[in-house]
Amino acid sequence: MPLTPTQPEPTAPLAARPPIRFDRNELAGAFGDLGTDLPLLIGVIAASGLDSAGVLIMFGLMQLFSGLWYGMPMPVQPLKAFAALVIAQKIPGRIIFGGGLAVGVGMLLLSVTGLIDGLARLVPKPVIRGIQFGLALQLSTLALKQYVPADGLGGYALAAAAFLVTVVLLGNRRWPAALVVVSLGVLYGLVFKLDFSAAQQALGLRLPTWHVPQMADILTGAVLLALPQIPLSLGNSVLATRQVVQDYFPERPVTVRKISFTYSLMNLVNPFLGGFPVCHGSGGMVGHYTFGGRTGGSVVIYGGLFLVLGLFFSQGFQQLVQVFPLPILGVLLFFEALSLAALLRDISAERAHLLLALLTGILCAGLPYGYLVGLTIGTTLYYAMQRGWVGLGK
Repeated sequence: MPLTPTQPEPTAPLAARPPIRFDRNELAGAFGDLGTDLPLLIGVIAASGLDSAGVLIMFGLMQLFSGLWYGMPMPVQPLKAFAALVIAQKIPGRIIFGGGLAVGVGMLLLSVTGLIDGLARLVPKPVIRGIQFGLALQLSTLALKQYVPADGLGGYALAAAAFLVTVVLLGNRRWPAALVVVSLGVLYGLVFKLDFSAAQQALGLRLPTWHVPQMADILTGAVLLALPQIPLSLGNSVLATRQVVQDYFPERPVTVRKISFTYSLMNLVNPFLGGFPVCHGSGGMVGHYTFGGRTGGSVVIYGGLFLVLGLFFSQGFQQLVQVFPLPILGVLLFFEALSLAALLRDISAERAHLLLALLTGILCAGLPYGYLVGLTIGTTLYYAMQRGWVGLGK
């Protein structure tokens, strides 16, 4: 079968947008991205000294914006490469806000100039599937190596129970798996972990504070944080997310330009009110969808949770969230990873495409700046295969 490049953006008119729902399935879907987001937010607040109220409130507001704008479970996530650098190097807030603004400006330029459309036409579907597979490898490793073992023997038992519940109930619209699993985690935390005095001390109304990034901080943040983040954002936050929209909502196509525009808009607002830089993400959408989310309602509910935490519980946020057991987050994260990996099925009939996707994913997951390396090598190999220069899979 000849290799053909990725098709251009769909030009058919958008289908009528279904109403946003707020039912038990949307509520269950709201927890589909919790295992990815919560540990990153905790980590960056602890490492950088950021005001937890600003981080949580703005993160919640961005979820509401995305859910209402798209009307589908279009997630908002902390920038992952950005967060990893902040945690590892303990980068201060002023540099974080400067870097976030630099990311927003960069993505805005890609959007308004149309360069993002050219990139979307250039990168073939097997490479996008490889990027998603690489993310699945990273998420599953995080779930199994760090989250599931976090509470010792009791944590393993809790994770096993949550795993069995999820296997039995996944896809059940009457008894959504995530609701049962999260309820199990809450019950476990209340019985074994909750410190009522700490919970009382955490209560209190707080609001974000105004910040104006300085030019020196914007330039420093651009070099230290924005440049390592952009390749991951292009691959996962924009191209792979557009592909997931095509997979799950083919009747409602969304262009890469629209995704990159809302990505940039969020980061042009966040730095001024103490928010951590954010993006969209294919894994987040898969997580919401896997556990029941079908409209923007799941994202709005999820945002409401962070708004409540930020407005009323941010003073003791780090202590309060430790009540919720990490093994439960690990199980949710593991099934999100499985759903991402399962997206390989639509290219599995073509051996060359499948091998290319697997290679791209392993490069993305295993190397420094892996998403840039995987995107570049995967795309180059694809067109080399098309011209008969290499025979991967023959």
